[in-house]
Amino acid sequence: MGIMIRPPKDAPGSATPAILIGLFVAFGGILFGYDTGTIGGILAMPYWRNQFSTGFTNPKDGNPDVTSSQSSLIVSILSAGTFFGALTASPFGDLLGRRLGLVASSCVFIFGVIIQTASTAIPLFTAGRFFAGFGVGLVSALVPLYQSESSPKWIRGTIVGCYQLAITLGLLFAAIVNNSTKGRNDTGSYRIPIAVQFAWALILITGMLILPETPRYLIKVGKMEKAGLALSRLRRLPIDDPSLLDELAEIKANHDYEMSIGKASYLDCFKGTLGKRTLTGCALQALQQLTGVNFIFYYGTQFFQNSGIHNPFVISMITNVVNVLSTFPGLYMVEKWGRRRLLLFGAIGMCVCQFIVAIVGVSTNSDVANKVLIAFVCIYIFFFACSWGPVAWVVTGELFPLKVRAKALSMTTATNWLLNWAIAYSTPYLVSAGPGNADLQVKVFFIWGSCCFVCIAFVYFFIYETKSLTLEQVDEMYEKVSRAYNSKHFVPSVNFREIDEAMAENRKASLAEVEQVVRRKKSVGAGAAGGVAEHRDAISDHGDERADEKV
Repeated sequence: MGIMIRPPKDAPGSATPAILIGLFVAFGGILFGYDTGTIGGILAMPYWRNQFSTGFTNPKDGNPDVTSSQSSLIVSILSAGTFFGALTASPFGDLLGRRLGLVASSCVFIFGVIIQTASTAIPLFTAGRFFAGFGVGLVSALVPLYQSESSPKWIRGTIVGCYQLAITLGLLFAAIVNNSTKGRNDTGSYRIPIAVQFAWALILITGMLILPETPRYLIKVGKMEKAGLALSRLRRLPIDDPSLLDELAEIKANHDYEMSIGKASYLDCFKGTLGKRTLTGCALQALQQLTGVNFIFYYGTQFFQNSGIHNPFVISMITNVVNVLSTFPGLYMVEKWGRRRLLLFGAIGMCVCQFIVAIVGVSTNSDVANKVLIAFVCIYIFFFACSWGPVAWVVTGELFPLKVRAKALSMTTATNWLLNWAIAYSTPYLVSAGPGNADLQVKVFFIWGSCCFVCIAFVYFFIYETKSLTLEQVDEMYEKVSRAYNSKHFVPSVNFREIDEAMAENRKASLAEVEQVVRRKKSVGAGAAGGVAEHRDAISDHGDERADEKV
């Protein structure tokens, strides 16, 4: 195995167009990351605290501030919007298409940004965050969907993982802009960071108006000719190239097979192996949030400030830089190590770091302890950013067949945002001091560490290895392999065009049964062909004998 990630020797055409398109679509992660990252810094800005305070004074510094309940509402309302946005992504993606669905999602996001920028009090600011969140929720489900359906199998994990890289870049940009405007004594302190988001949305809209629709979506809606043109553009092959026609035929045959064995309703997402995949995807996205990463990016500035650490804005920028840089090894390892090994590696590393932070935090309070805390928070971010950050999106993007992909992805993404909301809403009560609050402070890391321990077991028992498989071969694997830890030995053997023909005779048969029928037909055909050949040889020999006799 070489060091570089290279296409298979038999890969037709060029993967460059698909890679570049996938990388551009990942830009949608900037909206996600930036919008998520701005609020932590804004909540700590002196002007914003004074402007939006309803009379509460923070006992820590004696300055005007919002209460824990107000802070909880402001932060978590974005996640509530993203939850409903993610659930709505299915009709957006199936009715408008993946491409125009992203355009419409960005327009919803812009509406929310306008309201936030115009606000001077909590009610309007909160409403703006809800609508911006709704747009982010739509984008967060549609971007991995578009990437998965248009990327070559040998580098699909890296391309979808770039969505997480874009999220980390958004978080970093937010920290930089917040740090630049935090000292302003006017509305520009918070309006500038919010208004910058217009640029991200407009860039995404412009690009999506130019880029092609995914071939798999076009096949799903019965537009085979347009699907061929789109795949031709992605693979840089002529429309009549045999390998391109074979790929189109295989995708269509797989879709026809899936439609022949069941419908594509939300209820069907929870039946048979589809139910197993849906629950796996939802649990994976939930656990990604329960690792505690968004505690650091939502409340990190305030947490470091309350822990007695000087320059919390600078520390927040450092953690964001670590987050960005650590994502790059993950984009490489996801294709070299595979999904399972990388998720296990990350879960073990995060678990150890979280417990060290918790133990050091409750044992002592000094400058040395604060430095240790910051160091292990950064190491924890490394483990998250190179594993659970990108790979959760990669795996959920690969799990589902075409007929329910938009619906299932919308539910898994909504689960991510539901847990995101729960953590954002509950954290102020868990961490803060005062009546009605748990005042856990650094002890909250014991909770995150315990969740990371659960992640280890979850990956071992439930995550299948999907590296180097086409999306159609992933369907075959789930039909044939019952236990996740055996999936690394799976070798695809089904040709769905042959399966589709055999299924015409028995629509109720399982994939394994139909594959046996196909094999029997092949063996009978091979036997018949062999018999014909033997017969021809016999005739030829007889003819030769007759010729010899005449001589």
